[in-house]
Amino acid sequence: MTTYAPIYTAPERVTEALRSEGYALLHPEDVAALAGTTLAALNALVPSWDSLALDNYLKDGGRYRRRRHSCFIQQDGTLTQTAHRAHWQPLEYNALHGGMHRLFEPMQPDTVAQPAWRQLLAAVGDACSAARSPQPWYIEAHQFRIDTTDGIGRPTPEGAHRDGVDYVAVLLIGRHGIKGGETRIFEADGPNGKRFTMTEPWTMLLLDDATVIHESTPIQPLGEHGHRDTLVLTYRAGQFQGAQP
Repeated sequence: MTTYAPIYTAPERVTEALRSEGYALLHPEDVAALAGTTLAALNALVPSWDSLALDNYLKDGGRYRRRRHSCFIQQDGTLTQTAHRAHWQPLEYNALHGGMHRLFEPMQPDTVAQPAWRQLLAAVGDACSAARSPQPWYIEAHQFRIDTTDGIGRPTPEGAHRDGVDYVAVLLIGRHGIKGGETRIFEADGPNGKRFTMTEPWTMLLLDDATVIHESTPIQPLGEHGHRDTLVLTYRAGQFQGAQP
C-alpha cells in the first residue's frame, strides 16, 4: 500500500482514468464546473445535512450514523425522482447489512428541488455514460453524517467493499472536529492500493465499482460534536438493486 496525498484528476482525463485506473478524484472547483454550477450553489445544499435521521439498522449497535436516501432515474437527458423505496444490497457486497430492506427517511423536497442538485446528479451520470455507454442510470443518493458522540464513528462499518453497482461517487461535504476518515481504494483483483484523506468540501471520488473496492477509516473526535458529512451517489444500469425484473 502506497500512501498518497490527494492527487486530483485533470477534468479532461476523467473518462480515461475511470477506464484505466478505476477511479478519478476531482477537485471541488472541477466538480462545480462539471455540474455547470458554482460552489456557492452546491454549498446551498449543505444545511440539509443538519437534519438527517438516525440510522436504526446498524448491526454493530452504534448510533453514530445519520442519513437520508432517495432514488432517481436518468434517461434521455431527463432526471426523475422515483417513489420512495427501500435500499437493498446482497450479502456478497455487504456482509454486515446485506439482505435487508432498509427504509430510510427520504431526502427533503427543498433539497432535491434545487437546480444544483439535479445538475450534479446529471453531470455524474453523463461522466458514467462517457466511460461506459449512454444508457438509463438507476441512481441512489445517500446523505451521511458520521459523528463521534460515542467516541468513534465508522463511515464504512462493513469494511472494504464494492456496492454492487456500476459507478460510485463519494463527495465530501465537510469535516468538523475530527481526525481519521482516510479514504482507501484497492484493486478488486490485484495487490495495488491508494490512500488519502479528502479535506476540501465538494471533493469527489468517482469509482468503477467492478474494478476497485473502497473504504473509509474510522473517525475520532478532536473536540465536541465532531462529525464527517458525505454524499454517496451510486449509478447502476438495468434496474435498482433488489427490484423485481
